[in-house]
Amino acid sequence: MMRICRWCLAQDPTPRWGVVEDDCVWPWDESGDTGTTQAIPLSEIVFLPPAGPCRVFGIGRNYADHIQELNPGWSAPEPLVFMKPDTALVGQGAPILLPPGIGRVDYEGELALVIGRGGRHIPREQALEHVLGLTCANDISARDLQQSDGQWIRAKGHDSFCPLGPWMVKGLDPRDLAIRTFLNGRPVQEARTSQMLHAPDALIAFLSSFCTLQAGDVILTGTPAGVGAIQPGDTVRVEIEGIGALENPVLAGEASHAS
Repeated sequence: MMRICRWCLAQDPTPRWGVVEDDCVWPWDESGDTGTTQAIPLSEIVFLPPAGPCRVFGIGRNYADHIQELNPGWSAPEPLVFMKPDTALVGQGAPILLPPGIGRVDYEGELALVIGRGGRHIPREQALEHVLGLTCANDISARDLQQSDGQWIRAKGHDSFCPLGPWMVKGLDPRDLAIRTFLNGRPVQEARTSQMLHAPDALIAFLSSFCTLQAGDVILTGTPAGVGAIQPGDTVRVEIEGIGALENPVLAGEASHAS
């Protein structure tokens, strides 16, 4: 299976794509050809989120145990959909920034799908053919704003509220993978993607039933039980079987200024 990353150099922020092999990245063009370009050690690159600019679709309340911990008794026949702006995306190692006065903010470890081939009214039995790769995600959520606003865009959409990475894996079946989240090295979430109420192929079919999916779109598939608050100084790590681990520090963000 191929690990595809988006990266740049510390001295040159130009985004590039690459294929990760062992401890190096091989520059990769849109044709998928690495050519004869020299490999670069991973220690010399900055990981960017393996998608973007793009649309980020989120799925809420997609694990029964997570519903029980935060919204007991809630049910709906169809997936609960929200969106995050692509300005919320950050990559492996980038900080999650908590704005002053925002209240409680939670981690949510999740599997993310990156769409490779778009479409409308995609049949469920063909849905996984439209996936380019799978990656780890952390759907950072400001709970006080989520409750006060009703709509979730502000609670989910602050800059840095969607860590994604470190790369995406092509050719991996998303339907039964182990997912774990760690807060400061302590395990806080553990589940399998087979426990989703709406499986990945069903989510693709559902989303494409009301809007055309496009290449590069990201689908966050929901989080299992065990969510909790984060504070400046924390580190959150999301591990998914067959993909790897996404780790981000939590820092205090700066106050906003009116323009």
